[in-house]
Amino acid sequence: MALMVGVLVATTGFVVLTGATTTSRLDVTGTVERNTRVAYDILVRPQGTRTPLEAERGLVRPNYLSGHFGGITTQQYEQVKAVPGIDVAAPIAMLGYSTTLVPTPLDLTDAVDRSLDRQVIRVDPTFVAERGLSTAPGKPRYVYVTKHPLIYPRLDPPFDSDAVPYSDGRSYSAEASCGLVPREVLPNGRSLAVCDPRFALLGSPSTYSERAEWTVDAVRLLPDGRFESMPGVLVTGGSGPSPAVSDRLRMAYDLTVPFLLAAVDPAAEERLVGLGGAVIEGRVVGPHDTVDVKRLGTAVTLATPVLVTSRPFFDAALAARLTRLPGVSPAGVSVIDLEHTLGRASGIAAGSDRYDVAAGYRAKLAEGLSETGCCYGQLQAIVQSGDVQYERRPDGTLRARPQPPAEPTAYGDETTASPLPRPWLSEDQPTRAVRRLPLPDGGNAPQRYWRAVGVFDPGKLAGFSDVGRVPLETYQAPVAQGADDESRAALGGQPLEPSGNPAGYLAAPPLLLTNLGSVPTLLKGGPVPQVEAPISAIRVRVADVSGYNERSAERVRLIAEQIARTTGLDVDITLGSSPAPQIVELPSGSFGRPLLRLTEHWSALGVASVIAQAVDRKSVVLFFLVLVVCALFLGNAVSAAVRDRRPELAVLACLGWPVRRIGALILGEVAVLGLTAGLLSLALAVPIGTALGIDVDWWRAALAVPVALLLALAAGVVPALRAARAHPAGALRPVVAGARWVRRPRTLAGVALANLLRTPGRTLLGAGALAIGVAALTLVAAAAYAFRGAIVGSLLGDVVSLSVRGADAAAAAATVLLGAAAVADVLYLNIRDRAAELATLRAVGWTDAALARLIGYEGLALGVAGAVTGAAVGLGGAAWMVGDLPAALVLVAVLVAMAGVLVTTVAALVPTTLLRRLRTARLLAEE
Repeated sequence: MALMVGVLVATTGFVVLTGATTTSRLDVTGTVERNTRVAYDILVRPQGTRTPLEAERGLVRPNYLSGHFGGITTQQYEQVKAVPGIDVAAPIAMLGYSTTLVPTPLDLTDAVDRSLDRQVIRVDPTFVAERGLSTAPGKPRYVYVTKHPLIYPRLDPPFDSDAVPYSDGRSYSAEASCGLVPREVLPNGRSLAVCDPRFALLGSPSTYSERAEWTVDAVRLLPDGRFESMPGVLVTGGSGPSPAVSDRLRMAYDLTVPFLLAAVDPAAEERLVGLGGAVIEGRVVGPHDTVDVKRLGTAVTLATPVLVTSRPFFDAALAARLTRLPGVSPAGVSVIDLEHTLGRASGIAAGSDRYDVAAGYRAKLAEGLSETGCCYGQLQAIVQSGDVQYERRPDGTLRARPQPPAEPTAYGDETTASPLPRPWLSEDQPTRAVRRLPLPDGGNAPQRYWRAVGVFDPGKLAGFSDVGRVPLETYQAPVAQGADDESRAALGGQPLEPSGNPAGYLAAPPLLLTNLGSVPTLLKGGPVPQVEAPISAIRVRVADVSGYNERSAERVRLIAEQIARTTGLDVDITLGSSPAPQIVELPSGSFGRPLLRLTEHWSALGVASVIAQAVDRKSVVLFFLVLVVCALFLGNAVSAAVRDRRPELAVLACLGWPVRRIGALILGEVAVLGLTAGLLSLALAVPIGTALGIDVDWWRAALAVPVALLLALAAGVVPALRAARAHPAGALRPVVAGARWVRRPRTLAGVALANLLRTPGRTLLGAGALAIGVAALTLVAAAAYAFRGAIVGSLLGDVVSLSVRGADAAAAAATVLLGAAAVADVLYLNIRDRAAELATLRAVGWTDAALARLIGYEGLALGVAGAVTGAAVGLGGAAWMVGDLPAALVLVAVLVAMAGVLVTTVAALVPTTLLRRLRTARLLAEE
């Protein structure tokens, strides 16, 4: 009965565990197929674009396009499209950053004291970015609020440059008015100009940062409590020559923001990601849209049609501290004395305000697409950034290498038409080299700008799996999480996002998309290499590929090889890729950002292939280990049963039974038991699998019958041969012999050790059974470690790793239980063989507790011997399997050995229950 139960447990365990492993493999395969359906299967880049770091680690870094402008010719693009089997080839030409103004108005209403006739509100701005870690103060701006009437210059009629007409019907000299500024009418009828330094700045505004720009605006507080000013001073939503009137004093404040411009093939982009379906306003830039060229005399303007994003992906804001300066008036103060006069005035704190750049961008979009509204920007000064350079640390961390600061003229100089101030973050410590695209400029050069014809939402593009998505920089903004507690605390638990700085580490995706047909006109007269080879990358989707499998992988590989052979470009297979976390150290910035350790998702190439191969190897290892452990357990059980029947078999031999008949008797009994256990396992496997959430179908359960029969026969061959060849006189010798070379024990533990040495074969069998269990558990852990070690480091690998832990745990638990059952079987047989001795000890005064401790010490000794041996063997096998001996596996082996000792000690308590059933008088009489 015990033997049949052992066969039943081993067979059912094998069937259920193989079902668990197969289910795990199917789950892994399904997970891989579901999460590798990316937008494109092949990434084609200019030759030499792949960095040594990418080639060495099989990675594609995020922002892989941000530092590459051109490099692929139109002819090479046509060669790619001509390769058979390509569904779509989508090119993208990165052009550079165009600076434009984004409104970030500040509300000063509550800072005004309505009881004062005249007052100045000083606005002390603070530029904020990168989760508030980078902050920089700017020059104060002033808003002069008066209850006196204001008159404004008239810009509609023609006028002499020396005499500027005003809204009161009079003209004033330009020098006395210090530009086109409002004038305050005093009670005596005189009017004084309120000078504004923005009209008296020397040189080109593009050569200084927006932090250095300051203004003085004049606003009238009307009797009804509203505010009146020149157009552009207050945010009212209107425009025109008439004064603006608003209920609230919201000062217009514009920040210079770079927008990355790229050119795509609209038809290819529509097929690749459904760009047309993501347009939420206006229209998509069509393939036949061209640059609008207008001539007015000798002046030429070039208007490039673009599609703008609805999500700016900027982490930047403008904060301000407000101070009221009562009784101060800038009216009549010259521009030269203006800063000194306002700067020395003392004031009263009047509150604060803050406005995000992203909110200003959305507010601009809300105005709607129009010739005078949203959205347009200059293309006179286009900035291009380089790649991030990394230093590799010994621990594998990548450190972004600081770069030299850019020249102030990179964002424009005195020759630039309609110049804008430099973005304040351009003064930060750069991690990318910045250069200006050398386009024709100056008085005879055309005036270039872009104008939006539509708005698209990146969230409406074709969706991609988070764990299988390659870095789609065209539409997705990169983010980086803090990699240590200090960095996470500095970031407030939020990820670091692009700040909009072209020289910053995280580059914003292209916010402006035009068509490839506009590139020649836009770059005309510019750098020859980019004009001849404008395309930065080609994203290729292969036909008849919907996810990762062996057939799709081979099809993509052949097409990728043909592209590389035909064009000579760098080709990466992105099918089966997954984001892989990399630790990057970002040096501290110039505006307060501390050193940060960031986790950034690069793309690991070929992850799906590695996973598929690893899961196959792991399944084979688990099948083999479970089968070996089951066979050894049954072999020990059959051997124990044969040893228990030595007298019976010896009698049969004395009666003349031949060797083959005795062997056939043993094998026949084992076969009957195995067949019975197999039939019972057939009935139990499916319910047990269902209860454990494992898919064990009836076809797999039917394998239990032949598996049980074969296991039983294999386990009974050696014991049957030994029983058949045993001498009949062996039954007259005691099963347990004395250990002659052991000293007389003086302790209970010594007696236990002497008992084990009296039957060295049986002791070795029991310890060996436990050693097999411990070694198998260590090897299962090593197999799981090797499997996860091959795929972790990517999001897809982490997901798959979590899905296979159930099967690993089940296999490990089975090996431990089978090893413990083998030990318990050995101890049980020892008690049976030494029943007379134990009865004698009880007769001379030993208690049942003392006898139980004796058996417990024997189990403990078996456990120590088997666990240490098994751990050593398991570590050797693990080192061979993994190719290394990491500290994690050594720790696992030590823990498994300790668990083996503990389980053996517990298992020893089960046979001790037999002690209570020993009949002392009967055993002594038989002896």
